[in-house]
Amino acid sequence: MSRVSWLVSAMLVTVTAASIACKKKEEPGPAASATASPVSAVAPKPTAPPPLDPNNIVSIAMASKDHTTLVAALQAADYVTSIANPGPLTVFAPTDAAFAKLPAGTVENLVKPENQAALKEVLKYHATTSVYETKHLKDGQKLGMANGKNATIRVVDGVYTINDATIVASVRGSNGIVHVIDGVLLPPEGR
Repeated sequence: MSRVSWLVSAMLVTVTAASIACKKKEEPGPAASATASPVSAVAPKPTAPPPLDPNNIVSIAMASKDHTTLVAALQAADYVTSIANPGPLTVFAPTDAAFAKLPAGTVENLVKPENQAALKEVLKYHATTSVYETKHLKDGQKLGMANGKNATIRVVDGVYTINDATIVASVRGSNGIVHVIDGVLLPPEGR
């Protein structure tokens, strides 16, 4: 399997985990199980997350119907507590549609217990310290991500992107900001 597939799978596991943690507050009904992420069938049962501030980044993701794969991946990677910490953090949150763009089977593979480290690496590439609202982002700016790699911001005609993903919305949380993106960020290989 390619490194990209492995990293994408790892990220999805983390997203699934976070989604599950956020939904702990309410029991899903029959409709929720019909739209469950394919990751949930493969991902290990995550440990219970710490009590969450209802306005933190993880709670925001868990409350979003468009981020179930990301939440499941966060849970599978055991990365919920890190993203729920007091911050300040900026998280670039791929939508379910962004994960669906990945090659078939990528997410399901990443959420497997034996790929937890790879998934966590992918998820860390979606978070950075400090709060970067779009007004703080500049064309060509390099952001140091939580995995130690850099991501590049582009601003063209008022459209903000990080690497190849477009920022489509932003939501402020108690421990930082969530930028909703339309693509999954894959960490560069090497340094």
